[in-house]
Amino acid sequence: MGPRLKIFLIFGLLWFVFIGIAYAIFYALLYTGYIPPDSGYYWVLMIMVPILVLFNLVTYFFSDRMVLSAYNARIVSESEAPRLVRIVRRVAQRAELPMPRVAIIPSDTPNAFATGRNPENAVVAATEGLMNVLSDDELEGVMAHEMAHVKDRDILLMSVVATAAAIISIAARLVLYQVLFGRRDTRVHPAVLLIAAITAPIAAMLVQLAISRSREYKADRVGALTIRRPLALARALGKLEASNLRRPMMAEHANPAHSSLFIVNPFRGSGLLNIFSTHPPIEERIRRLERLADKEGLYG
Repeated sequence: MGPRLKIFLIFGLLWFVFIGIAYAIFYALLYTGYIPPDSGYYWVLMIMVPILVLFNLVTYFFSDRMVLSAYNARIVSESEAPRLVRIVRRVAQRAELPMPRVAIIPSDTPNAFATGRNPENAVVAATEGLMNVLSDDELEGVMAHEMAHVKDRDILLMSVVATAAAIISIAARLVLYQVLFGRRDTRVHPAVLLIAAITAPIAAMLVQLAISRSREYKADRVGALTIRRPLALARALGKLEASNLRRPMMAEHANPAHSSLFIVNPFRGSGLLNIFSTHPPIEERIRRLERLADKEGLYG
């Protein structure tokens, strides 16, 4: 099965599941009388999906520009960033991918991400801090990880999942607004509120995070095999995790909604917040890369 067909099938499944849940919540509330038949919420729900589909199309075509603009990243040429561009070109050739555009993010926090709707319109971005912290081999490992995301069209997948999850969140908000502002005789029972307004959006978020985590493992593996040096990527991940723990990206330069784009989480949580992390534990990622090196005999 080709990557385009696989992505199309995943999109179809996600939209079916998420939209089905959103409409099921609404019609259950309508049937039980918690939302009156003449309520304006009905028409809101009817136009919600087309609007979100349109928003998703805009995101699809302009996601790279929006993300780069959010981080003040600028596209650079080989004369401006010779080391980075040469490494990206070498990785692209090994991965048999078109040469992506290369961008630099003005941040001392070492990190990187890829964006773009397909390999022909991809951008790989690295912070200034990334190039200061990593050796050439480690930087190549990070770029190989990002090019693996490009090859699998992960950015496109995550944008659709995020939009589908938003449908459930909006449906849950409709329930909340009905409770707060609806007529007393039509307000939702507290148990229904608890299920619809809390459980559904959390479930949607967990699905989004689960997809993000699984694809990080896959990108680690594909990237490591592309350059034939899993341990170089493992060393890079260790350095990036330590640096981002000490110096996470500041709020004025970063948006937590973009955390899944980065190779390591640029934002930090603690305690129960870790279960909502978009990235798998760095220790497990390193262990998997070390096992891959042992299995393939790749110790460079």
